[in-house]
Amino acid sequence: MVNDVRRRLPYYKSDWTDAWDYRIVPSTGLSCLLSSVQYLTGWWCRFEKTKMSYGVNEVLLASVLGAVVFSFLAAQPLCIVGVTGPITVFNYTVYAIVAPRGIPYFQFMCWICLWSMLMHFALAITNACNAVKWVTRFSCDIFGFYVAFIYLQKGIQVLALQWRAGDAAAHLSISISLLVLMSGYACSWLGSSNLFRQPVRVFLKDYGTPLSIVFFTGYQYFGKIKHMDLERLPVSQAFFPTTERGWLVHFWDISVGQVFLAIPFALLLTILFYFDHNVSSLISQGTEFPLKKPAGFHWDIFLLGITTGISGVLGIPAPNGLIPQAPFHTASLCVTRRRTDGAEENKGKVEVVVDHVVEQRASNLAQGLLILGTMTGPLLVVLALIPQGVLAGLFFVMGLQALESNGIVLKLLFLLSDSSLAFGEEPLKRCRKGAVWAFVALELIGFGATFAITQTIAAIGFPVFILLLIPARTLILPKYFTPEELGVLDAPTASPFTLESVSGGNYGGAPEPSGNSTPA
Repeated sequence: MVNDVRRRLPYYKSDWTDAWDYRIVPSTGLSCLLSSVQYLTGWWCRFEKTKMSYGVNEVLLASVLGAVVFSFLAAQPLCIVGVTGPITVFNYTVYAIVAPRGIPYFQFMCWICLWSMLMHFALAITNACNAVKWVTRFSCDIFGFYVAFIYLQKGIQVLALQWRAGDAAAHLSISISLLVLMSGYACSWLGSSNLFRQPVRVFLKDYGTPLSIVFFTGYQYFGKIKHMDLERLPVSQAFFPTTERGWLVHFWDISVGQVFLAIPFALLLTILFYFDHNVSSLISQGTEFPLKKPAGFHWDIFLLGITTGISGVLGIPAPNGLIPQAPFHTASLCVTRRRTDGAEENKGKVEVVVDHVVEQRASNLAQGLLILGTMTGPLLVVLALIPQGVLAGLFFVMGLQALESNGIVLKLLFLLSDSSLAFGEEPLKRCRKGAVWAFVALELIGFGATFAITQTIAAIGFPVFILLLIPARTLILPKYFTPEELGVLDAPTASPFTLESVSGGNYGGAPEPSGNSTPA
C-alpha cells in the first residue's frame, strides 16, 4: 500500500490540472448516464426483491460515496465505482435467506459489511492483490460476458412488469424499449464508422445515447400516446431513505449469534469484491489504453474496504468497480489521431489510433456529483417522468455494447467468418481452429455455470465459483493448449507497467512493449 501511494502521489496535482480537456465533458456525461441507467433500471430488483429495503435514493447515495472517495483518494481514479449487478444478486439473496428467519435485514447487512471491511484491510495489508497478475482475459471475458447477460436479463424483467398497466401499455413499453435500443446502438455504431465527417461521428458517439433518452421520454406525450398510462420510475422523498428509517443503521439491535453468523456471508462478499473490483480495474487499464500513470491495486482494495463499511452503517448497497462503465469511462477519455498504414498490402490506408488517454480525477468526481444532484426534489420529479420502457431499452444498449467488445464474441465471430476473407494480421489465424473452438466452449461453459448459479438460492456462493476461474486457467488449460496458442487466445489483461503494483510482470501472453512504462 505504501508503494502504491508513493508511486501515484507525484501525479496527484497533474490528476487535476490534466482535467482541462474537452474529453472530460462527454466522458462525465456518459459515465453519469450509464451509472444512473444501471441504478434506475435495476430499481425493481433491489426494491421488490428486498421488500422496499433499497430504493432509488439508497442506490444513488452509494454511487456518490464511491465516486467521491475514489476520485479523491484512489490510486486509479479511472475505475468508476458504483452499485453493480453482482452485488444486487448478493443483496437480495441474503434477504431471501435471513428475512424468513426473522433476522433484521439492515442490521445483518451492516455486520456483513463491517466484517468484510476488516477482511478487505487484511487483503490489502498482506499484499493479496499480487494474485491479480494471474488474472487473464479468460476470467475477464467470462465475467464480462456474464455481466452483459445480466443487463439483458434485467431489461427483459423490467418489461415483464409492464403488464401491470395493461396489455396496450405493455406493448407500447416494449416498442419504446426497442426504439431506444435501435437509436442508441445506431448512434454508437455510426460514431465508430467511416460515415460522415469526424465532428459528426464524435458528436453521435458522445451524445447519441443521452439524446435518445430525452427524445423517447418526450415520445410518450406524442399524439394519442399521451393518453396511455405507462409504468414509470418510482421515486421517494429527496435525500430520504425509501423506508421509514434514518440513514444510520442501529447495528447494535441484533443478537451476538447473528453478528457472528454474518462472517461467512462477509467472506463471500469479500471474495466477490476482490474479483469484481480488480477485474473492473484491470479492464479499465487494458492493454488497448496507452496509460502513463501508475496503478495501485493494494491501496484501492483498502479504500474499497472503507466504503464497504460506511455503506453498511448507512444501510445502502456497497459500491465497487463497474463493468462496463469502468472501461467505457477510459475509452471515452481517449484522444485519437489519424495514421497512414505504410504496409504494402494496405496501400496507404488511413486508420484512427489512440494517441493518449486524459488521465485525471475530475470526470469521476463530476459524474458522482451529478448523480448526487439527481437526489434533489426537482430532478427526482424529472426522473419520475422516464418510462420504464426507456430504461429497459438502455439496459439492452449497455448489454449489447458490452457483448460486442467481449473476447468470447470476437472469437465466435472469427470462427463463423469466412477465413479466406479474414485480415492477414488476425492473430487467431495462427491457432488451430479446433483449439479456438475448444477455448470458446470452455469460456461458454464457465459463463453458463455462473449464470445458472445466480438464478437459484445458491447465488450466495457464486463469488467462489467466479474466483475458481483463475486457478482453473492457470492449472488446467496449459495441459490442453500449447503456450503459443494460449499466448494468442488468452492475452494478458493489462500491461506490465500497470501490473507493477502487484510485483510486475503479466501472465497469459507475451509481454507488452516497454513504451508504456515512461511516466508523463
